[in-house]
Amino acid sequence: MKKALVVLAIFVFSFGAMLGCATKSSTSASDAPARGAASAQPLDWPMKPIKLIVPFAASGGTDLGARLLASYLEKDLGKPVVVENKVGGAGWVAYADLLNAKPDGYTFGVIVNPALITGYINPTANRTENLDSFDHIINHAVDEGLIAVRPDDTRFANINEFVEYAKKNEVSVTSNGVGSSNHLIALSMNKHLGTKFRFVQFTGTGEAVSSVLGNHVDVLIGEIGGAVEQVKGGQFKALAVFGPERYPHLPDVPTMKEAVGFENTVTYASRGIAGPKGIDPQIVAKLQAAVEKAEKDPEFIKKASELGMTVDLTKGDAYEQLLKKQEAAIIELKPVLGW
Repeated sequence: MKKALVVLAIFVFSFGAMLGCATKSSTSASDAPARGAASAQPLDWPMKPIKLIVPFAASGGTDLGARLLASYLEKDLGKPVVVENKVGGAGWVAYADLLNAKPDGYTFGVIVNPALITGYINPTANRTENLDSFDHIINHAVDEGLIAVRPDDTRFANINEFVEYAKKNEVSVTSNGVGSSNHLIALSMNKHLGTKFRFVQFTGTGEAVSSVLGNHVDVLIGEIGGAVEQVKGGQFKALAVFGPERYPHLPDVPTMKEAVGFENTVTYASRGIAGPKGIDPQIVAKLQAAVEKAEKDPEFIKKASELGMTVDLTKGDAYEQLLKKQEAAIIELKPVLGW
């Protein structure tokens, strides 16, 4: 009898131990999925509102574009997409919040370049973050660059004459801060074309436009969206655009590449959607599809055009390569920037 009890006790103990091990193994596997790994089953996402962080103030070009996109994403995803403005640090207040968010698919941000890149390349910022700190999901718009002058400026009739003049004479040009897209464009022209630009810094395109129209600065170098209406209205004479193709609303204005052979990757501001590192690939794919669906809608394209936005749906590896090219071009300019 005692022998039978001992055998039974050993059996119960062994079975309990095996059950405990099996339970522990199952819990560990479910509670600790690999970061960024795709789920075994299709995700029911989203289940709650999504936050979209914008790194600049409300009513600016970045904010208006984000709010337009958010309104279309809500229709497709079936949940609110709440735009939250985080201002400061040339966008890095917003980027810091984004990096600290959980990679659960409910917090994304608008990444604006080259501002993001200059924010960590600038050694005075003392930042350890870089492009690889984020999950870059899809680009959604670009603000292409423009060179424009007053119609009564008779020194140059076209972009070729302007470049030749600026090689021999100092010309004052607008800039929205050290390391801004238009500042980098003009620095690149100085480096590659031999122009002699003197920079006058402004806090925004509106202020720069007024200064050129008031004859305080020679030339406007800025985003097309901030001056296209003045060009159409005859207040500005557009000499060239920096985009890869002619701007649809200014079809007679040549690109810098076709006019003078100037091509550089830091020629426009790109706005993309990114998240903290480690978002489930299924969520990434679903969000990419939603953005593409929204921005291919003719109504969206019309509204974006009215805001001066050019839709650009570069995604995945192509988007990563675009950002890396921008980064390389900025690094090339470090000596000129004093970095």
